Amino acid sequence: MRNLLGFLSRNLFFIFFLLLEVIAIFLLIQNNRYQQSRFLNSSNFVSGRVYQSVNNATKYLNLDIINEDLATENAKLKAELANSKIQIFGNNYIINDTIYHQQFEYSETRVINNSVTKANNYITLDKGSFNGIKEGMGVIGPKGVVGIVKTVSPHFSSVLTVLHSQSKISAKLKSQNYYGSMIWDGKDYQYGKLINIPKHVKLFLGDTIVSSGFSAIFPKGLDLATITGIEKPSGNNFYDIDIKFINDFKNLEQVYVVKNVLKEEQLLLEQTTQEGDSDD
Repeated sequence: MRNLLGFLSRNLFFIFFLLLEVIAIFLLIQNNRYQQSRFLNSSNFVSGRVYQSVNNATKYLNLDIINEDLATENAKLKAELANSKIQIFGNNYIINDTIYHQQFEYSETRVINNSVTKANNYITLDKGSFNGIKEGMGVIGPKGVVGIVKTVSPHFSSVLTVLHSQSKISAKLKSQNYYGSMIWDGKDYQYGKLINIPKHVKLFLGDTIVSSGFSAIFPKGLDLATITGIEKPSGNNFYDIDIKFINDFKNLEQVYVVKNVLKEEQLLLEQTTQEGDSDD
């Protein structure tokens, strides 16, 4: 308190001068329209800049919520894609209306754990059985196939990724109908192999590999990889094909679990057919 009083006593005349200046400026603005308008414009500009800065900061803090909303919207849009639906009436029927039935549904999830350096790699998702996720469902990323759900708990899911010794994804050439299997050779997380493509097929570096749609797990036509190397080993009827995965498995954050609503019907039909053949 003593220091405050000492400061005031030492600067009394300066403080009195500032007070008079403030009063003079106030009277000038109050009694002159030009100065008044200039002051209001300046104050509006300053307050506008302050509000803009506050709004920008608020938007930045809400980015997580915005990203989650966008991911949910992407899941809805993916469900509307043509390769997520199956036509009720096949090509054998001539109809006037194009009627489709939903075959694939998508649920957005977040990766909370990931590995790429092991012989058998998994990712963990932040959703489980409480969200309708089941074992055997497919998982895709922003650019293509990621893997297959291996185990599920009420709140989490573990996914066997493409980077696993047991992973084998049914694949085909995008420009042709020849199909094989995409596997990982356990070396570099960015590269793998495409096997069982016969040697008479014409291949080119850079060709795109997509999902075949033969399994009941993934829709057909999802990007998988591109061809980076082609060899014709002697004594073998198939190519040795090197590929580069479309997905960056070290940078997975938002992925989608794929549910084939017609999977059980398809598998039951195939099982019945096989059992019928075995009885003959």
